[in-house]
Amino acid sequence: MESGNQTFSPVFVLLGIFGHSPTHTFLFTVVLGIFTVAFLGNSAMVLLIYLDTQLHTPMYFLLSQLSLMDLMLICTTVPKMAFNYLSGRNSISLAGCGTQIFFYVSLLGAECFLLAAMAYDRYVAICHPLRYPVLVSQKLCVLLVVASWILGSLDGVFVLAAALSFSYCSSLEIQHFFCDIAALLPLSCTDTSAFERLLFICCVVMLILPVSVIIVSYSRVLRAVLRMGSGESWRKAFTTCSSHLSVVGLYYGAAMFVYLRPASTHTAEQDVTVSAFYTILTPMLNPLIYSLRNREVSRALRKLLRMGRLM
Repeated sequence: MESGNQTFSPVFVLLGIFGHSPTHTFLFTVVLGIFTVAFLGNSAMVLLIYLDTQLHTPMYFLLSQLSLMDLMLICTTVPKMAFNYLSGRNSISLAGCGTQIFFYVSLLGAECFLLAAMAYDRYVAICHPLRYPVLVSQKLCVLLVVASWILGSLDGVFVLAAALSFSYCSSLEIQHFFCDIAALLPLSCTDTSAFERLLFICCVVMLILPVSVIIVSYSRVLRAVLRMGSGESWRKAFTTCSSHLSVVGLYYGAAMFVYLRPASTHTAEQDVTVSAFYTILTPMLNPLIYSLRNREVSRALRKLLRMGRLM
């Protein structure tokens, strides 16, 4: 223990979002239900795409990685929140907090770049269908996925190193249900203003650059769709892009609301609510959006269920 009001290895307290009133108990049950659906849905997507050879295409390979990231993201936050709520112990060690920060930041960053890669895939499929096997090869998809994971992990390492380098004061109550770096910084005894500016720049890069790729890709897709003479071609193009655009809107809208606003406009309640949306609700919606609106995924699921009944 160091002298003064600092601790060498602090133990934080996650205040969470639920009390023990009947209403909060009901909401906690709803969150567990959402977690179950998200866990099973994303696991099923990864399993389906791995088992069904007809889904071994670049688009579905990228989709399987999105489901894997969503699966890891929701497992980073919800199990610890549920354990704390059920046990009544809201503490989390510095190591546990650092683990949550690393995986949370890394997965968010990786999803940003992966969604941009998926937008490029849809652009080539619609605007250059004859050159699709060349422009979007399996090797390129692997490189894009590996790059997404690496860039996200580098962001996670940077944020984690900064979080562990700060000293924390005696008040170690985090107004959140997991260790979010934005909720952790106000507890630091160290001046974090320089890091906050650098973090904002990183968020701009991690969000704005992929969004720019997505906007350019879909603006060209839109022009190509408008030139299509066949209503059937227009319908197919709209169907294949609308699922991805729905996910992009859900994910980037919430992330920009939290990380690209001035710090003076933030409130703990708003940040917790929006964070819960894209760390709990969005991972559940993603597999539902893709499975319900995608005939090939629905076909693969029915095929797998039939095989299960025959076994």
